[in-house]
Amino acid sequence: MKAFINKTSIFMLVAVLAISFTNCKAVQNANNKQKGAVIGATGGAILGAIIGNNVGKGGNGELGAVIGGVVGGTAGVLIGNKMDKQAQKIEEEIPGAEVERVDDGIVVTFDESSGVYFDTNKYSINSASQATLNKLIGVFKEYPDTNILVVGHTDSQGAEEYNMTLSKNRAYAVTNYLSNNGISSGRLTTNWFGETQPMHDNSTAEGRAKNRRVNVAILPNEKMIEEAKDQVGK
Repeated sequence: MKAFINKTSIFMLVAVLAISFTNCKAVQNANNKQKGAVIGATGGAILGAIIGNNVGKGGNGELGAVIGGVVGGTAGVLIGNKMDKQAQKIEEEIPGAEVERVDDGIVVTFDESSGVYFDTNKYSINSASQATLNKLIGVFKEYPDTNILVVGHTDSQGAEEYNMTLSKNRAYAVTNYLSNNGISSGRLTTNWFGETQPMHDNSTAEGRAKNRRVNVAILPNEKMIEEAKDQVGK
């Protein structure tokens, strides 16, 4: 959008954004977790949504570098508007997935109950997961000015070294499926944690099922960020 934005229209835009998308669960989450105009300049909230309460227990520096910082001010509001729309679209296309708006990004969590899952000790993409990923790919193509981070996890059953490799293979299975179906590899980053970052209780079957997950974080790329800053500056 190349329209001229003066101070009055900026205030109007902020007001509109404050009441927009209130029916979207992902955006309702954003009310508590992020607002581009006021949040601090770290990607810690996104990292926390991906790896849970263990974010402060030896988190991943590489992951933090990929996530980067939060864009504040009116540029952050403009970016947030675009990301809100994308989050809402994902919820519409994949109702079983957990979709959160966090900072400037979106975190999608897939587990055995939400569309992308793996058979025991397997990392190949099954037909049900392909159908879900195809819907996600459609959204990624509709919103091309984003980068995509895929992160794999397992439960605590089995040897830790084996689980680390399994989570790596599952994360790359998702990344490769995306890249083989029209998503530029330049948009994709892959990471994995094995059993080391549970978000649920591994002592229960339900908790273990939720820990066998793949997170997909969707983040604004440099083009989106620069366009937002340029728009504010005009």
